[in-house]
Amino acid sequence: MLFVDVKLKFCCHRINGHPGNYVRIAGWRLEECHPSGCLTDLFIQMAVIMLLKQTLNNIFEFIVPWLKSCLRRKTAKKLQRKCGHCYRKACRDEQGRIEPCDVCKLRHWLSNYHLAHTDAFSLFNEFLEMVVQFSFTTIFVAAFPLAPLLALINNIFEIRLDAIKMVRLERRLVPRKTNDIGVWTKVLEVIGVLAVIANGLVIGVSSDFIPRLVYRYRYGPCANGSTSTHCMQGYINDTLSTAFVRHQAVRTDFIPDQMITGGFNVTQCSYRDYRSDEDYNLTSQFWLVLAVRFAFVILFEHVVVVCKFIAAWFVPNNPIQVKNDRLHDKLARLKEELR
Repeated sequence: MLFVDVKLKFCCHRINGHPGNYVRIAGWRLEECHPSGCLTDLFIQMAVIMLLKQTLNNIFEFIVPWLKSCLRRKTAKKLQRKCGHCYRKACRDEQGRIEPCDVCKLRHWLSNYHLAHTDAFSLFNEFLEMVVQFSFTTIFVAAFPLAPLLALINNIFEIRLDAIKMVRLERRLVPRKTNDIGVWTKVLEVIGVLAVIANGLVIGVSSDFIPRLVYRYRYGPCANGSTSTHCMQGYINDTLSTAFVRHQAVRTDFIPDQMITGGFNVTQCSYRDYRSDEDYNLTSQFWLVLAVRFAFVILFEHVVVVCKFIAAWFVPNNPIQVKNDRLHDKLARLKEELR
């Protein structure tokens, strides 16, 4: 949903029109990105998710089983006081010695029984949490570079909290042998491919990287061979188009109070787009920037995907040391069976 929201904002920035011809739905203009770009909104949302949401999830994920365990422990103590401490006369033999009752013999079983209930979906929720975190970390890392560091810090604390929760606060899971994490491996591979595509679109479409690059080498001072000025001088003015208030259609988009600034009547306003000042049609610079954007996305995706598959080919799924340990264990078991 976060990725869709960003792309919708970018599309709305392109289809919302321009002064004098804004697209409206039920009288309201479509939402536009902030002048600093849509990446600012994405950065704020990612910061909230990786900092606040993960912290609250860890707190609730540990506090809820802990409270349930405390309540169940109190109930278990009441039951143990009746029979677990063997205060009944039936628990004593002829010499007065205490013979533990059946409840005392099964005390460890009862203590585990009174822990929080677990089922087949307990591990499913843990895997799902990690997959969602991996998705946010990889898909939007171009907009929020701190995401991998925050995910690492969160996982360092979460692995200890999960260990305490599974050992002390919840019932023991039934162990099962398995070679890998199952279908989650395929899910992570798909997310890896989507992350490459998403980051290419974020960098090439939503950011100012391509417009700056085009201006630097095509329209800026350095494109004309000038070395006395900075190559990005005049970039802001180059990305702005002008709307003149004398046009009746432009005048109707503003209220009278907006037409006066500092006691002076406003005669023109600037907005971020590549449009002609006369007929508001898209300029050739817009189409050049758009073509370079898509060319960058295609090139970026192919290069990163190739690097990803090369890295996956060099890094085996099962380390050699693990395979050797399994073979030694299998050999030891076969020797024991043949004796």
